[in-house]
Amino acid sequence: MGLDDDAREYHRVDPPGKIEISTTKPTNTQRDLSLAYSPGVAAPCRDIDADPESVFEYTAKGNLVAVVSNGSAVLGLGDIGASASKPVMEGKGVLFKRFADIDVFDIELDIDAVDPFCEAVSAMEPTFGGVNLEDIKAPECFEIEERLREEMDVPVFHDDQHGTAIISGAALMNAADISDKELSELDIVFSGAGASAIATARFYVSLGARRENITMCDSSGIITTDRADSGDINEYKREFASDVSGGDLADAMQDADVFVGLSVGGIVSPEMVRSMASDPIIFAMANPDPEITYEDAKAARDDTVIMATGRSDYPNMVNNVLGFPFLFRGALDVRATEINEEMKRAAAEALAELARKDVPDAVVRAYGDDPLQFGADYVIPKPLDPRVLFEIAPAVAQAAMDAGCARTEIDIEQYRERLEARLGKSREMMRVVLNKAKSDPKRIALAEGTDEKMIRAAYQLSEQGIAEPVLLGNADEIRRTATDLGLSFQPEIVDPAQRDVSDYGDRLHELRKRKGITHREAHDLVRRDTNYLGSVMVKSGDADAMLTGLTHHYPSALRPPLQVIGSAADTDTVAGVYMLTFKNRVVFCADTTVNQDPDAETLAEITRHTADLARRFNVEPRAAVLSYSNFGSVDNEGTRKPRDAVGILHDDEGVDFPVDGEMQADTAVVDDILNGTYEFSELDEAANVLVFPNLEAGNIGYKLLQRLGGAEAIGPMLVGMDQPVHVLQRGDEVKDIVNLGGVAVVDAQE
Repeated sequence: MGLDDDAREYHRVDPPGKIEISTTKPTNTQRDLSLAYSPGVAAPCRDIDADPESVFEYTAKGNLVAVVSNGSAVLGLGDIGASASKPVMEGKGVLFKRFADIDVFDIELDIDAVDPFCEAVSAMEPTFGGVNLEDIKAPECFEIEERLREEMDVPVFHDDQHGTAIISGAALMNAADISDKELSELDIVFSGAGASAIATARFYVSLGARRENITMCDSSGIITTDRADSGDINEYKREFASDVSGGDLADAMQDADVFVGLSVGGIVSPEMVRSMASDPIIFAMANPDPEITYEDAKAARDDTVIMATGRSDYPNMVNNVLGFPFLFRGALDVRATEINEEMKRAAAEALAELARKDVPDAVVRAYGDDPLQFGADYVIPKPLDPRVLFEIAPAVAQAAMDAGCARTEIDIEQYRERLEARLGKSREMMRVVLNKAKSDPKRIALAEGTDEKMIRAAYQLSEQGIAEPVLLGNADEIRRTATDLGLSFQPEIVDPAQRDVSDYGDRLHELRKRKGITHREAHDLVRRDTNYLGSVMVKSGDADAMLTGLTHHYPSALRPPLQVIGSAADTDTVAGVYMLTFKNRVVFCADTTVNQDPDAETLAEITRHTADLARRFNVEPRAAVLSYSNFGSVDNEGTRKPRDAVGILHDDEGVDFPVDGEMQADTAVVDDILNGTYEFSELDEAANVLVFPNLEAGNIGYKLLQRLGGAEAIGPMLVGMDQPVHVLQRGDEVKDIVNLGGVAVVDAQE
């Protein structure tokens, strides 16, 4: 099947469409229903009647946006009418939810005239926290938005006008910087004079471009003052009439710095590109075919051509999804009465700044593993970059508060953390640890210091104030890689080829001389194996913690720190723990990486260590020691081991958390089973610390939960070491290294 047939099937498969309404509160019992509807619903109704602002407290209004259209100007389809536009509006709702967790009712109005359209939308103000106008033809769209902004006390935003303006504005700021040109000096040519082009031109002026440097062309050529005086153009085009004799698009592009295409495909030739000023900026945004192809524009000249299109298969995609979800998120969360120019500028500036930052591995993978680094081919972030939410929305919220259109004040740093939590429970949990780490950063030795991911992680750890990273390895290679990555920092480096590490060799020999290592071998190990070097640095107090394992098999990476640092004084047990985060639940799984067949004493120690780890994430532990048996239902050597471990823990007066077992996994995590069948259990709620009977079960169990249960995994976190060491998994991403770095710092603090 072709794309069209695939799309038809995608939309028609049961249930038809792309969206549904789901409940957010329990509705399982009669009492639930009496709270949700009659008679309980009367109480919040009376409160809202007495205090209209409490509607935001009692209802979904504060997170509900209306996507409203009459289908008169659907992108690429034209005037197809209200009903035919519904798949597009449902799709807009999907984007709101996917990227900013905003709920949407799509509303298609079979109304073309301005007055009744405005009356219909305005009458719905009690329902919605904001209104997104979509696919309404010009010039009516200008009047509709202006009218509704005046009449309504919630944000009204016509995305077709302002979305492209904001995203391309961010790209323009960065492109001008790369080209070493000032916005105020740019000679800008527009092809197209519809709603999007006019709004974009206005926005560029707001960013610092000069009105007299903008030339706008429509299908009849350059929009001139003579045409304006003759009544040939509408009042909105008249705003950008130029005092020139006339001409066509080719004439306008002579010596221009910037071309902005919001018209039709294929109307710009390579010759027209060659006529532009040096290092031209070309935003050919007609869809699906740009005004000139990426290949033709790049091949037209030998200097730097910064090219953006509306397509995902080329660099620098100008996609409105980078704007409207996050604008509304910030506006809704401060209960703004409008989305004003200051908020739009704040969004563009935040987008421009984000493009200059290191790009997460997950984003790079999502776009084909091609390098993404600030420059001519990367002037705006990618739509799938999760950081857009907690960079843009806070900037918009702050701008709303500064402009005086916010009805509630928020703490921006706390708000940023709440936004991260919207992207998943793991971000919320890691924020707890990273905030602790920032309160007292520690020195972390990064054993594989020449690896690109380690260098990027070191930059982020340093830049965010989480830790003081020390990269181990060849200093020249590390500095060269950092420069190639565009990372402007001067990391601390310990290069055994350039630095005297003989003291570390002596220390290693002292520690291992009765374990078969000679003096010469010890010195050789710290010079050629950074895992040994890092371990001795931690043991000697020259580093507070260590990370390794990115390029080694887990056992070989773990061996040096076990030999040099060893387990804590009060235990012989070291274990690996994964924290798995679900939508509304966090579970710590142990042991998943170290102990193949632990005895009862070892299982008890693993449980203690994992409970301590949970508390570092501000989680009060409830531990279950797992088996295929429930509380003696099967009696053999295998089931007695976890049962005995629980007995050891119950006899330990120092254990101040509930723990029970042996029990099956579903008994441990399902409240109804735990409390309905085994009401005698020490656990009155589902367990959040799961201790597996052996390594095989632990490794299988956490991976099944992660893959089939849709959990995010953080780890493995090594517990029981005398000093903080964490061993990464091969192939971990930069964010995993940063997360474990934060955990290591908190370990060192404690």
